[in-house]
Amino acid sequence: MAEKNGVPSSPSLKGNCSFKKIQVNDIFRKYYKEYCKKYKGHISPQQYRVINSLIACRTINLGGHLYKCDSCEKFHTVYNSCKNRHCPTCQSLKAAEWLLKRRSELLPVQYFHVVFTVPDYLNPLFLQNKKIMYTLLFNSVSKTLTQLSAEQKYLGVGQIGYISVLHTWSQTLLDHPHIHTIVTGGGLSKDKKRWISSKKDYLINVKVMFTFIKTTIGLQRS
Repeated sequence: MAEKNGVPSSPSLKGNCSFKKIQVNDIFRKYYKEYCKKYKGHISPQQYRVINSLIACRTINLGGHLYKCDSCEKFHTVYNSCKNRHCPTCQSLKAAEWLLKRRSELLPVQYFHVVFTVPDYLNPLFLQNKKIMYTLLFNSVSKTLTQLSAEQKYLGVGQIGYISVLHTWSQTLLDHPHIHTIVTGGGLSKDKKRWISSKKDYLINVKVMFTFIKTTIGLQRS
């Protein structure tokens, strides 16, 4: 097995490299030493374990299986995955399974995609106080949706349905805490005897939700 800076390289990098999508795993395999040197003292033991898992993922370090093709009769080695929840390669199957489960829970109504973000200047605060700040953000999103939807001038319902998912970074892998939420276009009446639909293609005014959640988080006085 080839090595780069003492780190095992993935066998999948050999041949047809131009067709392979670069993963975070590949970046750590190539720049592991430089990264650790640059951020020495800022990487926690847990983060070191994650990095090492990503580096070892689908390499000979984790063992593997030998398969024989019934058609060409050639043998193919498939190395085991790390199964770390932070590994983008390993999580693709789990993500697909999670999506199927959520789809089975959907109601036959329209849904809205609402994204709640926080100002960039709060990123360091979220990074250093993850449990507290992420809990605050989730609770604030829940309060915003449930209280505003209960108001008669918006929806006037007793209970809505929603699923919230936390994303902690952007597509460019920079700190960017935000919550994606899919919300039912309406909800149960307050006596829970009928369904009240929202307007077509309109849930609640975005500016109203923005102001409400800022007040809930504590970024603005009520």
